[in-house]
Amino acid sequence: MSVTQEKSVHDHAAVRTGDRPALPIGTGRGGPSALLSLVTAAGGPRYAVALAVDAVGGGLLRPFLLLFGVGVLHLPAGAVGLALSAGMVAGLLLVPLTGRWIDRGARTLPAAVTLVLRAAGAFTLLTAQGLPLFTLAAVLFGVGSQSWPTTHAAVVSTLTQGRLRDAALAAGRSLRNAGLGAGALLATVTVAGGADAIRVLAGVTGTACLAAALLAGSLRVRAPQRTTDHEGDGTGAPGGPLRRISLLSLANLPYAFCFDVLEVALPALLVLRLHASPAWSSGMFVGNTVLVIALQLALVLRLAKHSRRAVLAVAGAVLAVSYLGFWAAGSLGGTPGAVGIVAVSVVYTVGEILYTGSGTALVTASVPPHLLGRALARWELASGVGRAAAPAVLTALLAAGPRLLWTCLAVATAAGALAVLRLAPAGGE
Repeated sequence: MSVTQEKSVHDHAAVRTGDRPALPIGTGRGGPSALLSLVTAAGGPRYAVALAVDAVGGGLLRPFLLLFGVGVLHLPAGAVGLALSAGMVAGLLLVPLTGRWIDRGARTLPAAVTLVLRAAGAFTLLTAQGLPLFTLAAVLFGVGSQSWPTTHAAVVSTLTQGRLRDAALAAGRSLRNAGLGAGALLATVTVAGGADAIRVLAGVTGTACLAAALLAGSLRVRAPQRTTDHEGDGTGAPGGPLRRISLLSLANLPYAFCFDVLEVALPALLVLRLHASPAWSSGMFVGNTVLVIALQLALVLRLAKHSRRAVLAVAGAVLAVSYLGFWAAGSLGGTPGAVGIVAVSVVYTVGEILYTGSGTALVTASVPPHLLGRALARWELASGVGRAAAPAVLTALLAAGPRLLWTCLAVATAAGALAVLRLAPAGGE
């Protein structure tokens, strides 16, 4: 069945069941009703449940696996850390294969498989007695988690179009941020119940992932059949668009450091350099999460009249300015410096929202359906590599001095923004 037929079937079914939203794009409104409509825009309630499970599971993943390895299996913290890193690296290595699978026409099946892998990881934990099975569980979680953004974007891009697609992607990110916070909180609360409570949570997580996989897989959405043997840039080969996406993905590398600025660089700066209470870091993280949930969809809707390329470039500029702001605020020292950093973090959060709201949307709008998987895989691989390298790079730069850290980040991200303006495919306007 072609994507047109699949989409028609989905639309007619949604009209009968009330699943299909009718949301005007460009109104600038992003309230709860708009969020709910857009979360169900691709796949209806069944796929929305899968989104929610992924979101909460993502929040559980890092603290939960660490707590399970150390608190339940009594493994050394260093060995647990290596196992988690191995899982994330394995996930990155398989992202390109996921992209090729998507380009063969699969859409909801790869998304379902990522959830099945995480269910298998959770159930493996329940049988683990030592490091080998714990490492296997970490790999299963890592592969499932790293491939999810690519598969999710492919599903949304198949069932929505244009600015509705951008808004649906933004709504999914808002839900994910809420789920990440809820998952992290759930993992923290579970610790109080001891090892038995952690095991119960592992079982519940595995069961939820398996149920969500069945719901996502039941949609059975596929891409259209290719009508010619050679498609791509209009000249007979796919190399043109994919080369542009590869260059754009390289420009994405410095952008991707922004997430660990919040999670690694700023906490280290506040505690180690300014000798501020860890509460400043926690409050800033909570504030960032709340702002992303509240503003992500509204900003995407408000900026729909602007080109995705321009918004992504502006995101880089805003992030670069915020990095210089962190440098200036930190130079104040003590409590004034901590207050200044928290204030600048609002600017940083706006840059993060602009980045996440335009990056994937630009990629999905720039390539034909049969290249979508590889294009998304290259973009997500660059993001994953950036995030994997960020902790080591950021801490090394901070050890050399805050000035070096913030100037390097500002220059690299500004250069990425200029590269976006020059290299982004014209089709992503």
